[in-house]
Amino acid sequence: MLTPKRKVKTSFASPANFDYYLPDMKGVLILLLFLLAGALLGNAVMYILLLIPGAEGLNAYSMLISYPVMFIPAIIYASARSRFNQVFEDGEHVPVDSSRFGRLGGAVLALMSVIVTLAAAFLTDPVMKIMPPTPQWFDDLTEQMLTGTPLWATLLSVSVFAPLFEEWLCRGMVLRGLLRHMKPLWAMVISSLFFALIHMNPWQAVPAFLLGMLFAYVYYRTGSLKLTMLMHCTNNTFAALIGQNETFRQMNSYTEILPLWQYLTLVAASLFLVILFIRIVRKNSRKAC
Repeated sequence: MLTPKRKVKTSFASPANFDYYLPDMKGVLILLLFLLAGALLGNAVMYILLLIPGAEGLNAYSMLISYPVMFIPAIIYASARSRFNQVFEDGEHVPVDSSRFGRLGGAVLALMSVIVTLAAAFLTDPVMKIMPPTPQWFDDLTEQMLTGTPLWATLLSVSVFAPLFEEWLCRGMVLRGLLRHMKPLWAMVISSLFFALIHMNPWQAVPAFLLGMLFAYVYYRTGSLKLTMLMHCTNNTFAALIGQNETFRQMNSYTEILPLWQYLTLVAASLFLVILFIRIVRKNSRKAC
């Protein structure tokens, strides 16, 4: 019979509820399976709702409904494992969200993170430019999300739900756990690949991996899920807002609307900002408490 080693008073909604679960590679695969099960559950919930007479209008809010449901199985599993480790195993405690902001402080790092996220997002454009064109089904899906769904619902999905749930999973669970089991670089690469994989298509997966590496580095150095959520929110909100403009929505690259010299200047400036930010965060983290 297992004997509890400590009492637990954390709330289910608290980030601290997951502090004692540090998944290794096996745990990461289990979380992925629970995420896939959640995706099926979310689609099933949406399908059942659409069977209700007069509920056809809910189709425009499908992502708003099914997306949070997708993460429920993984959240329940991670919470249960954390509580078990805390109560019975006296497991290692590593906060999901901490504030190792160093000498710069949280406000300055937050402002810098917003700026560098926009720069990094622009740097994904040359990479996307060499990829095969998006297929018609992907264009139709994007068009439906940006024009067939009210803007408030789109922003709630991509600017609130996505940063909240995906950062909890990819950085708070996967990266935090892997950092205890392997070298930081490999932990960041694998967690970013995980982040790319859950987007389920290469046209989102490639920029997700590149941005995921930046998010992972910030989390590795600061331990702050708040910062990576802010960066994620910045990227998604910017993409959603410019997507409301038909010119931006139809273009495949910024080279279609910018002269080449302006485009190359922005690429160079963006690369400089990202490199400078990484150097500053690395030096600043040495001052962190």
